[in-house]
Amino acid sequence: MSEHKVGTREEWQSAREELAKLEAAHAEQNEVIKRKRRDLPWVPVEREYVFDTESGKQTLAELFEGRSQLLAYNIMYGPEYELGACPGCTSLADGFDGGLIHLNKRDVTFICFSRAPIDRLAAYRKRMGWQFPYVSTYATDFAFDFGLALTEDQAQQIPAVKALIDDPPDWLAFWATQVGAELKDGLREAPGYIAFARENGTVYHTYTVTAPDPFVAPFFNFLLERTPKPEPDGPLTYRKDEYPA
Repeated sequence: MSEHKVGTREEWQSAREELAKLEAAHAEQNEVIKRKRRDLPWVPVEREYVFDTESGKQTLAELFEGRSQLLAYNIMYGPEYELGACPGCTSLADGFDGGLIHLNKRDVTFICFSRAPIDRLAAYRKRMGWQFPYVSTYATDFAFDFGLALTEDQAQQIPAVKALIDDPPDWLAFWATQVGAELKDGLREAPGYIAFARENGTVYHTYTVTAPDPFVAPFFNFLLERTPKPEPDGPLTYRKDEYPA
């Protein structure tokens, strides 16, 4: 017998109607957030960045592939990661390919960034079967300039990060074994989205959001939160080829 409350159809309908009011208020607030996000000022990118891609060196402007908007996700895969990218970022990235054509048809180029060298990104992309462009910010200051990574000094100066490094919870210690990096290095990568616009030859930075904004993976923040049972305790995310039998 389930330990969850069991009721009549009428009790369910009443509770569902109360929940619908909260969902409607949440949707209305989200519309306000979207408007404010688009109202952010655009900042010209004055520094020249050159990235490593599987097609060779490319500037930030060239990553747009002729479109006027560039949206990127920064996958936690630092140069010190010996075993691959963050499993949470990896599971999120597993869902990107299906949206590529829809974004491209709406004048948006979508890519992913990571700080690991391009040869490791290319190998990981092949392992995961990804099709989206995967760009290395290795040997550039791009990730640091745009808040997508921390220097060693910066990480030590943030109390919350330092506390996790000094006394990590079990799940985070396990995560470190998954990526093959010490936490002092692993936690310097910031998972997040960053957006740019290009008009009249000028590239503008328009938006950035990094964790802990709740965007980790579609099956976590959209699908699984609509299922009847909560997530079990313990590690929640594995790479798709590493789930325990």
